[in-house]
Amino acid sequence: MKDTGERIVPREVLLHLLAAGLLVAAMLAVFVFAPTERTMGDAQKIVYIHVAVAWLGLLGILVMSGAGLMYLLRRDLTWDHWSQAAAELGWLCCSLMLVTGSLWAHAAWNTWWTWDPRLTTAFVLWAVLSGYLIVRLSLEDPHRRARLAAVLGVIAALDLPLVVMATRWFRGMHPASPQMEPSMRAVLLLSVVAFTALFALLLTRRREQLQLEHLVATLEERADTRLVHAAALGDPPYRQNS
Repeated sequence: MKDTGERIVPREVLLHLLAAGLLVAAMLAVFVFAPTERTMGDAQKIVYIHVAVAWLGLLGILVMSGAGLMYLLRRDLTWDHWSQAAAELGWLCCSLMLVTGSLWAHAAWNTWWTWDPRLTTAFVLWAVLSGYLIVRLSLEDPHRRARLAAVLGVIAALDLPLVVMATRWFRGMHPASPQMEPSMRAVLLLSVVAFTALFALLLTRRREQLQLEHLVATLEERADTRLVHAAALGDPPYRQNS
């Protein structure tokens, strides 16, 4: 067991260092090496963050709905923990997507918000995710919570094609694919990779935390049951022998 632990710790440290290194490289590329766009100036650099968090918001919902479906098939709460972790990170990324998108829109369109098809469908997605998390908080039974959350996850996933294809199916102000120089595209790709690595790291850590919380709750429930059973027999475990 000791040798196994010694092998695992360096790997975890390496993964943390890799994610941190990618983020530092991405931020340096965005704010130091990426060329300044002639029309929008430095405000254009928001797009490097906006695209990355938008992608991760969609990825989080895909993982959430997929893990929810696996729970419905296998009734294993481990899948529900994956689903909850992905939903929480997906909600965070969708929130950042709306904030960074609003900042970019103010610089590009001189307005903080417009009911553009892409913006509207993204806001609907964020609202469904918010409702998903509220429902999870309102239910105590883990399996009932997992079942209802899985259904809501599938509903949220139905909005994904609308978000992705909104600029192609409907007329709006949001660009379908912004024109960028090759160096800008390289920086954007690095930013997406870096944030994806951070997302994967946070996802696994949050899933582990949820797994431990469930284990602690199960042990506490068993301990309470044993205390009640012992008290009913008139022989509580805390009674001292004379």
